Amino acid sequence: MSNGRCRRFRIGVLGSYGGRNLGDEAILTCVLKSLREIRPTADIVVFSRHPEHTHDRFGTAAVAYTGVSQDELIEAETGLDLLVLGGGGILHDGQASPFLRPVRLAHRLGIPTFGYAIGAGPLTDRDDIDLVQEVVEDMTDVTVRDHESKLVLERLGITRPIPVTADPALLLEPEDFTEDMLLREGIDNRARLVGMSVREPGRAAENLDVESYHGLLAEVADFMTRRLEAQAVFVPMERGDIAHAHAVLSTMSAPDSARVINRTYTPGQIAGLMRHLDFAVGMRLHFVIFAACAGVPVLPLPYAGKVFDFAQAVGAPALTGVARREAGPLLAELDRLWDERFEHADHLRQQIQILRDRAQQNQERCLALINKLDNPSSTRNWRTWPRIR
Repeated sequence: MSNGRCRRFRIGVLGSYGGRNLGDEAILTCVLKSLREIRPTADIVVFSRHPEHTHDRFGTAAVAYTGVSQDELIEAETGLDLLVLGGGGILHDGQASPFLRPVRLAHRLGIPTFGYAIGAGPLTDRDDIDLVQEVVEDMTDVTVRDHESKLVLERLGITRPIPVTADPALLLEPEDFTEDMLLREGIDNRARLVGMSVREPGRAAENLDVESYHGLLAEVADFMTRRLEAQAVFVPMERGDIAHAHAVLSTMSAPDSARVINRTYTPGQIAGLMRHLDFAVGMRLHFVIFAACAGVPVLPLPYAGKVFDFAQAVGAPALTGVARREAGPLLAELDRLWDERFEHADHLRQQIQILRDRAQQNQERCLALINKLDNPSSTRNWRTWPRIR
């Protein structure tokens, strides 16, 4: 993918990194791989919440973008040829400002910016809305990862072209999750395995009632382990998920039929774990993505538009009763999906390939932008360029 030029490029990558969330780490893994394919010799610096963790995990330079002064941010951005924002769900209430502050500064410093499959919404706070309108309109190029994000931005009055691609993590390469790893986690590799994903309530999932959804998922786990004579495997995508997984397990009537993954793994290893599963039920978006990419029949439990949008994109059923205790329809859907699992798996593979092709468009657009910036005959005043469609 490299254009073969020798000028050394310096690229900043900014996103929800350093928070030890496997979905965000999967995105960063894929964004870094993409940029290194485009420009192998580029100097890349990641703007992270916890730079030391990001440096240790990814072996790349990292700097803080929160809790730093304007002068420190200027110093970090000075000399960048491009600032990449994303991907992931970063433009929503209460979170947009920390991400867009460095992007707005980049615009003031004359640094081109690229929005890499970003997610948007919900956005109701006036200050966040005003900032998103200003910064997104000024970006050199931007893509969003789903149709919901495009609609959110258009409703804000943003008029620039907003291509819909797909989440970068769809291109993550699975790593081995070995038999020894399964045994260390107490997982019976001779049994059928049902993967499950829970999440904590919070700003991104404000409508979740803890007691209700813990009870609901316990019923799901009990039903699936009985129905399939299986073991339920709870897969935390953040460390905070572990406590909620144990809370669900403690509510089950057959907790001995469940295990919680407790050790720390890379996103690629968790993607590799999916190959051992016979079925999956999950709340976290990237758990659902990993399962779908592995061809595992999966029932998403949408707590937010991004999960519902992905479920629609791959043709998976998406019941919305997770915020309330509505076990009946959910168990009936699980039963039906298991009976139709082979047809569902075939359909998943077809739809995932379509989404992977869309995810590849993020790299192609970024490559086109870098080539244009690197072309001596092209004006460096990127603000005068026509909008890329």
